[in-house]
Amino acid sequence: MPASAHRHSSPGLPPIIQGGMGVAVSSWRLASAVARRGQLGVVSGTALDLVLARRLQDGDADGAARRALDAFPAPEVAQRVLSRYLRPGGRPPGTPYDPVPKLGLRQSRAAQELTVVANFVEVWLAKEGHGGPVGINFLEKIQMATPAAAYGAILAGVDAVLVGAGIPRHLPRLLDDLAAHRPSRLPVDVAGDPTGDHGVEIDPPNLLGVDLPPAHRPFFLAIISSEALAKFLCRDDAIRPDGFVVEGPPAGGHNAPPRGRMVLDERGQPVFGPRDDADVAKIAALGLPFWLAGAFGSPAGVAAAIDAGARGVQVGSEFALSTDSGVTTDIRSRLLDGIREGSLEVLTDAHASPTGFPFKVAQLDGTLSDPAVRTSRPRLCDLGYLRTPFLKDDGRVGFRCPAEPVNVWLRKGGDAPETDGRVCLCNALAATVGLGQTRGDGEQDAPLVTLGTDLTGARRLAELHPDGWTAGHVLDWLLGEAGDAAETVHTPEAVGAYRRH
Repeated sequence: MPASAHRHSSPGLPPIIQGGMGVAVSSWRLASAVARRGQLGVVSGTALDLVLARRLQDGDADGAARRALDAFPAPEVAQRVLSRYLRPGGRPPGTPYDPVPKLGLRQSRAAQELTVVANFVEVWLAKEGHGGPVGINFLEKIQMATPAAAYGAILAGVDAVLVGAGIPRHLPRLLDDLAAHRPSRLPVDVAGDPTGDHGVEIDPPNLLGVDLPPAHRPFFLAIISSEALAKFLCRDDAIRPDGFVVEGPPAGGHNAPPRGRMVLDERGQPVFGPRDDADVAKIAALGLPFWLAGAFGSPAGVAAAIDAGARGVQVGSEFALSTDSGVTTDIRSRLLDGIREGSLEVLTDAHASPTGFPFKVAQLDGTLSDPAVRTSRPRLCDLGYLRTPFLKDDGRVGFRCPAEPVNVWLRKGGDAPETDGRVCLCNALAATVGLGQTRGDGEQDAPLVTLGTDLTGARRLAELHPDGWTAGHVLDWLLGEAGDAAETVHTPEAVGAYRRH
């Protein structure tokens, strides 16, 4: 049987995909609220081991995590995670969170168990009590976490897996293997080693036992920014996804860099032009379903995408700002104040992310968007999700991150200019959802907020709902059920211009 023989022939996925954002911004509560309305609710799969461990250390006050752990198919594994991290009543004030294992090529049983269980918990809670579709979003850059994370999501019955920030050519085979509970190996890129001999392995029967429940293989969407990558992924059945999310430069989070040499304007913004917009007609000609993202968060954007041949759209910022997202109440309130006042800016930071990808940053006092806050913070890399494996002179594999202390980075063979402007996204994004670390001096990690640059939809929602909005309000508006159905509908020819800055 070919590797793809049991993949979905027809996805049945809806027109609205809620974006998978940040670390737990797209939490299970947000994904559940969207999926209950029949659209694709998506949880962020980034650092869910950290998220679960910290929620348990905060006491799991609502019991949601423990409720999901009770449903895990290997109870003894769930119990080990619970015993290790749960603090009844939560941490005493000023107490730091206990660490979780760092990612590596050779992973301990405890590390894989935590990652599998954490992804199961998030997806299971998102799917609890309804039959709507739920997906999970992974970053290709965090390759070492993907096998265990994807397996946990599959055990929970995830309907779709979305992967961006790289070329996810190995995901189709990995998902095939994991849905069948087969041992699998995901190749991992190691800088300085062209052999491709490195990878992360997972052996489901050995990890959880042989008496495992049947699982279905989720639909796989590759998040791309160009027709060239779409064509590359479609050239071979072994690497072909089941569909695409096509992101334009205005989309939040990580973006593909401009095609050709990166040029910055007078404000330090990467300059994107018409050639950075994907050719939607060429993607449509490949015959796979696709969704458009990046400035499509409006009724007109939905209509424009469908007119251009897309199945629908992926929308992030409007959901991130809703009361159902994981963003803390204080940060959301200040963002909404800026939107109502017309003062909130979202800029593309070419240097902030250790991945080297441009990263959208909302400009908000007290966060790492503020140069004073950024420069006052010590450089560190104590979580390590964005560390890059590299081949050392002695032939062993090491790990480095341009956000770590400069002397450490240089000692590991890194180039000094690559450290300029870098921030620890791992800690900052955790702080955005109230899971930031408490340091030895009692100070909390500073957050960093990412949104798309097009705030038109958020401004309209602020007009419709001055006191804030829910995920349901976003869906009502996008689907033309909130009085905006008569907005101008863009023609397919206008899609490219519609998506540009």
